[in-house]
Amino acid sequence: MISPSASSASSSSKKKMKQAESKWRTAAQERIYRRRLLEALRSTASGAGPRAVKEAADSALALTARGQSQWSRAILLGRCRPRRKLLLKAGGKVRRGRRRPRPAAPVSVAVATGKKVRDRLRVLGRLVPGCRQLSAPSLLEEAADYVAALEMQVKAMRALADAFSAASLNAAAAGEAESRVV
Repeated sequence: MISPSASSASSSSKKKMKQAESKWRTAAQERIYRRRLLEALRSTASGAGPRAVKEAADSALALTARGQSQWSRAILLGRCRPRRKLLLKAGGKVRRGRRRPRPAAPVSVAVATGKKVRDRLRVLGRLVPGCRQLSAPSLLEEAADYVAALEMQVKAMRALADAFSAASLNAAAAGEAESRVV
């Protein structure tokens, strides 16, 4: 049986997730992001690599979010770089972190499930910028907002890629028509 307070808490979190999704699905937000993305891409050097393009797209996304979320503040402040310690073995192989020994005693299903959920939440906290130390409900809200923003980013980048490819096709067709005339 679900208590009234538990059902109201779950309904309020559902409302917040809907708000995060709808906030990033508006045409106005998309236009703002596209404009900022185009400006950011123009400001990067023409010979810049994929990392510079990703940083420009992420900073444009964080600016569009106006720092109202934990992930956007982390991107704007530059705190989202993963800090991995690489350990070198004698054979020259790269190893990340340490291996944990397996528990010797059998573990109950409830404990194993709880550990699995905690581990997955920890991984999710690493994937969303600036969310490593958040509580589970806050982390899930931030992740929902971040995924909705990333969906909008993909949509905007696809539109830009389509526009650039159409422009290059038109330029190539114009070049062919010019060579036929001459």
